[in-house]
Amino acid sequence: MKGNIEERACRLALYIIENRATVRAAARQFGISKSTVHKDLSERLPSFNRPLYLQVKGVLDENKAERHIRGGIATRRKYKGI
Repeated sequence: MKGNIEERACRLALYIIENRATVRAAARQFGISKSTVHKDLSERLPSFNRPLYLQVKGVLDENKAERHIRGGIATRRKYKGI
């Protein structure tokens, strides 16, 4: 997904907002690294599309607040063999 960085950042933001997706899920979907997703959304997007940035920031903050729960569920699955 090379090319226009602004377009990529907008597409990533829309994907995360629509699907309530994590940075990892978005990176996997678009075939880029988590670092690139994070940089696009946190550094590049605010400079040219502030309203979209504020929406995606809400989803990312929610994901960050819930990540310890997802980690616990993953650990439980790992040790129960599910």
